[in-house]
Amino acid sequence: MTLGRQLTAVVWCMIAVAASAATAHPAWSQTTAREQIALGDHEYTLRKVPAALERYRAALQAEPKNYDALWKASRAEVDLAESYGKGKAQDEALTRAEAFGRRAAEVNPLGTEGHFALARAAGRRALSVSARDRIKFADLVRTEALASLRGDSLNAGALHVLGMWHAEVMRTDVISRTLARAFFKTDMFKVASWNEAQRLMERAVALDPDRLVHRMDLAAIYADRGLKAKARATYEAVLAAPVREFNDEVYQRLAAERLRKL
Repeated sequence: MTLGRQLTAVVWCMIAVAASAATAHPAWSQTTAREQIALGDHEYTLRKVPAALERYRAALQAEPKNYDALWKASRAEVDLAESYGKGKAQDEALTRAEAFGRRAAEVNPLGTEGHFALARAAGRRALSVSARDRIKFADLVRTEALASLRGDSLNAGALHVLGMWHAEVMRTDVISRTLARAFFKTDMFKVASWNEAQRLMERAVALDPDRLVHRMDLAAIYADRGLKAKARATYEAVLAAPVREFNDEVYQRLAAERLRKL
């Protein structure tokens, strides 16, 4: 066989292999955003959050302004950030989560999940910084949580975020609050109370009792208020619950640690 015929044969062989591969494994670019989101949701229910996030990202490659892909990508990034622990990886994941949430809220200003995603991401970022730096996030977290609740007053996640806002403000020292009034020209901290923190978190638990994170943060509020019996019972409920979500085992380990300290 001549060299020319050999090269031609090789080229046709490569084309055939490529065509076969494309038929057996369609490229993600050929899959619709809706299909990618459905696949991501399936992975998410299996607690495979990294795989779910990849699907949501693929959906956004096809449709950069797809609302469902945006808020679900934000949710997945926060889930992963919580599993990382403090450090660079967590900071980067939370930054991406906030960006996804912000885009979702911009794409659909009336959508409850987009505002909740942004509130959750910003609230989680606030918990990763110093008490004084948390003040910078306070207005954004509260504003977005309230926007989410205007769209759906029964959004347990938004109720949780708003409850945590009240709790974190009450945990902030007097000096930091004074600085906030001076530098940020705000008196919004006057509306914060332990009563609201507890009421909102109890409401979140009542609406979505299977989510362990609701119970975890409610138990912490009980403990801060000196309600040790309630805190103990709530942490014990976390330990007795079945694992359903990506970070549930993390919450159960933390619940065990906190129980020992009560």
